[in-house]
Amino acid sequence: MGNLAGNGAVHVDLEPAADILKDNHYYLNMGPQHPSTHGVMRVLLEMDGEYIVNPQPVLGYGHRMQEKMGEHKNWMAFMPNTGRMDYAAALPYNHGFVALFERLCGIEVPIRAEYIRVITSELNRLVSHHLWMGAFLLDLGAFTPILYTFDDREQVLDILEDITGSRLTYCYFRVGGVCKDIDDNFVEKTRAFIKRQRERFDIYNDLVTGNIIFIKRAEGVGVISPEMACRYGVTGPVLRGSGIAYDVRKNEPYSVYPNFDFEIPVGSNGDCLDRYMVRLQEMEQSLRIIEQALDQLPDGPFLGKVPKKLKMPTGDCSSAVESARGELTYYLVSGGGDIPYRLKIRVPSYSNLSVLPELGQGILLSDLVTTMGSLDLVIPEIDR
Repeated sequence: MGNLAGNGAVHVDLEPAADILKDNHYYLNMGPQHPSTHGVMRVLLEMDGEYIVNPQPVLGYGHRMQEKMGEHKNWMAFMPNTGRMDYAAALPYNHGFVALFERLCGIEVPIRAEYIRVITSELNRLVSHHLWMGAFLLDLGAFTPILYTFDDREQVLDILEDITGSRLTYCYFRVGGVCKDIDDNFVEKTRAFIKRQRERFDIYNDLVTGNIIFIKRAEGVGVISPEMACRYGVTGPVLRGSGIAYDVRKNEPYSVYPNFDFEIPVGSNGDCLDRYMVRLQEMEQSLRIIEQALDQLPDGPFLGKVPKKLKMPTGDCSSAVESARGELTYYLVSGGGDIPYRLKIRVPSYSNLSVLPELGQGILLSDLVTTMGSLDLVIPEIDR
């Protein structure tokens, strides 16, 4: 049986070979460079034929000590790190980090900047769901959908590139606002994309939602009960797929999200199909939020007055936002000065992955690929 050694590596004791043979169990490594893990993660599988007896994730292959780096840099120097944890949806990570310092230091953010933050974060949520949907279906053997989702994703990346200068690991937000204002060209392109995306949902439904092969691969597979989800601290679309309508944007409102009318999609069975449907419906809700934000977009400055050297008062503070994968929380302890004494980052993928050892017991190996894909894991976010 495998066990975790003190250094985080997995040690597999093959000495009692007779017991393994007697039970007809064997070990199979899924990763650390397996296509369906979308990163350097290893899952050690104890197998009984095609059925999984005990799946154990092995993490740390890409550990970068992000939190420790955050304790040796000021906010501006650490800002690029935030976009490199969840590279698929970096702007919510930007948002949570700057909101942490704004709350601690009592910095007022111009209302226009808050609207810009919401618009760009929701655009980033959309491209994250595009990436997830295409890669998830590719894992299941469907090649065509990724061509459509990435076509739509490129449209948004072009829009975001115009104002951020980046297409993936964004560093656009600043304490007190954003680093560049949006213009009429941005608004025009964003409105055109909203119209285009809504027309494309029919293609998604024809290719995927109504596809009987996909339904058979996803329905009833990887069922996460509400009790299990709460026990492991699952959040985001994975939690909402289990029927619990918890979303930080609604339940613990921040920024200008209270100004918008949008719904929280939920599932009923907690299976892979429900998690797919929740994310698909969330894309429409993001479009609704962006559309309302553009309609309400106020004039004014995009960056408030912030001291060149930001000195934090002694104390602690936390900031939570809804990332594309769930609740993201920054917790900071300050001893005064401009560098945090301690920085802790609660990422959603880590908690969402924690259900796997229980969730994967007794399922087929092929269903594990579906189940892991439905969790929408970002490995650098887990390892950070």
